[in-house]
Amino acid sequence: MDAILNALSNIDGKILLLIQNYLRIPELTPWVVRFTKLGNMGLIWIAIAVLLLIPEKTRRTGVLTLVSLAGSFCLVNLFLKGYVDRVRPAEVVSGLTCLVTTRDASFPSGHASAAFAACVVIYKGTRKWIGVPCVILAVLLSLSRLYVGAHYPSDVLCGAVIGFLIGMVVFWLFGEKKYKRRARRARRRRR
Repeated sequence: MDAILNALSNIDGKILLLIQNYLRIPELTPWVVRFTKLGNMGLIWIAIAVLLLIPEKTRRTGVLTLVSLAGSFCLVNLFLKGYVDRVRPAEVVSGLTCLVTTRDASFPSGHASAAFAACVVIYKGTRKWIGVPCVILAVLLSLSRLYVGAHYPSDVLCGAVIGFLIGMVVFWLFGEKKYKRRARRARRRRR
């Protein structure tokens, strides 16, 4: 198992060095650093959730977005990061420069988890013209964590998967009744 984890860390490190050496553009870097900070403490997603609370049509989605963010925070930041305690890549990968300050462990990415937990609920609970930009925002925020060197690719991927699952579970448990009715009808038709 240690050999597999070491091989994964080596691949992760090489990907981050490739991003640093070939994809970081000096003119773009300050913008990406500012952009990635939008995900700090889930602030952009909390702001979107609060905006969704205003119209009555999207109020349920706003509440579910906050619930999914809370679930993501509890699972990732309070439990998994402390349990796994993976060192940040800039401390291990020789030659890698992290462009932002980080405080806690690396695995899994809290930014990616929060982004996908929120965007799944928003996508499923609102019209596509709201949901699709949120999905794009989640993907870009997650990729920005690689660009700035704050996370390994496997951290971001696992964080995104965890967030996606949290969002799906929250929406499945508390989502709109008509969504649940449609899902039941679809299951009956498949039988």
